[in-house]
Amino acid sequence: MECILSIQNVTKKYGEKVIIENENFSVYKGDILGFIGPNGAGKSTSINIISTLVSPDNGSILFHGQDISSNRLNYKKSLGIVPQDLAIYEDLNAYDNVAFFCSLYGIRGIELKEKVKKALEFVSLWDRRKDLPSKFSGGMKRRLNIACAITHEPELLIMDEPTVGIDPQSRNKILEAVKELNRTGTTVIYTSHYMEEIEALCNRIVLLDKGNVIEDLSKNDYKAKYEQMGCSTLEDIFLYTTGTDLRDMEG
Repeated sequence: MECILSIQNVTKKYGEKVIIENENFSVYKGDILGFIGPNGAGKSTSINIISTLVSPDNGSILFHGQDISSNRLNYKKSLGIVPQDLAIYEDLNAYDNVAFFCSLYGIRGIELKEKVKKALEFVSLWDRRKDLPSKFSGGMKRRLNIACAITHEPELLIMDEPTVGIDPQSRNKILEAVKELNRTGTTVIYTSHYMEEIEALCNRIVLLDKGNVIEDLSKNDYKAKYEQMGCSTLEDIFLYTTGTDLRDMEG
């Protein structure tokens, strides 16, 4: 299996506080990797480092075997990011939002128009392309956020809590979109506190706690390992390994 991304001995401190300590895990081509952990585990910092928004104090990140620090521009062109906080412009219509983000990757002219249409059609917003986000429901804004992230057709897509605060129907549409993106060749890192989403989407799961990778297993291996400890669900495993009840966090 081809390794796309390798996080090697990454450490990050803020002052004297260690946020991430010697973090190691890999992302393989075709993965939908569930990246989970309780609040304060270091997930956001890890995502920010992988996204190049934050630099690690130690360690390295390899993309197709090359350190991203030596070829940051090409790495960023291969990366799409769906942040937890909406990254859309309220004063631009849906089309112009997607076109703006597409243009950041040097895409112009007819190619840009084609990619914007494809992205908006993918998230079922082409018919609403002239509308401002202020006219959209929360779920539609989330889908627009996804269109902005995928318009340049990234090889690796990071989705950070993409279904927070939306209705079940919109959530299901987003989950189906993730599956379709993956089916057509996009590798995904997916963070969520909703274990039913991790269960439905992910083939592998990395569990982070207190800045350390606690487990890095396939979904099936998780269940096989922890069933003998009385854990029948991912929520049970999470509680057993971290002492945190995710069902409380969801509320």
